[in-house]
Amino acid sequence: MCGAPDQAAALPPGTDLSKETVLAGRVVAGGEPVGGAFVRLLDGTGEFTAEVVASASGDFRFFAAPGTWTLRALSRAGNGQSVVTAGGPGLHTTELAVA
Repeated sequence: MCGAPDQAAALPPGTDLSKETVLAGRVVAGGEPVGGAFVRLLDGTGEFTAEVVASASGDFRFFAAPGTWTLRALSRAGNGQSVVTAGGPGLHTTELAVA
């Protein structure tokens, strides 16, 4: 069982998006949510940093530092990746398509 917080829940109380960088999104295949996908966070050099399991609705999120990150999803519906550049604190969202 994964120890990550519920990925579909709202941001934790007290999250200050003026100071914290949050990468969030949804894993989809053909426009439909893909629940249970493993979503990996890789840093600018491609090194593994963290992993969460997407919620039943395909939602995921990471708290990270500003910078360029690669998000990689692995699921029964397929695999995919997306690059997200977070220039500073705030909520940075993306749709992560798998095929």
